[in-house]
Amino acid sequence: MPNERLDRTDRAIVEALQNNARLPNKQLAELVGLAPSTCLERVRALVARGVVKGFHADVDRSSLGRALEAIVAVRVRPHSRANVDAFWAYALSLPEVVEVFHVTGADDFLVHVAVADMDALRDFALDRLTVREEVQHLETRLIFAQRRRAVLEPLYD
Repeated sequence: MPNERLDRTDRAIVEALQNNARLPNKQLAELVGLAPSTCLERVRALVARGVVKGFHADVDRSSLGRALEAIVAVRVRPHSRANVDAFWAYALSLPEVVEVFHVTGADDFLVHVAVADMDALRDFALDRLTVREEVQHLETRLIFAQRRRAVLEPLYD
């Protein structure tokens, strides 16, 4: 269960993996003060518990021909589980979509997209989103720059 508290060693493992998910197990074990076999079991347990959800490459989107990024706020109506679930599945199936957030407030979803240019963004909005029956309203915001924290620490001791 991801909500279980992590002990000091598990926190050290999670921090090290957030900094470098490609860290060899032997090096990770040295960093956190464990035998390699024990460290490997700890990592496997963190994955099994859902604490570590995956190991990912952080790729520069512009090198993939996706130089323009935006957040598209989407309102669906009627706001029902069926429409929410249908839109969520649909949005995640689109190649332009990076991630989707189901949120509170006036909008129901924030859709992070990465496209080639402004024309591609317009086409995405008109040809992919507004064609959906449940989509009532769109509002698009361009992303000028993005930064994220490399390491998140638990909010408890």
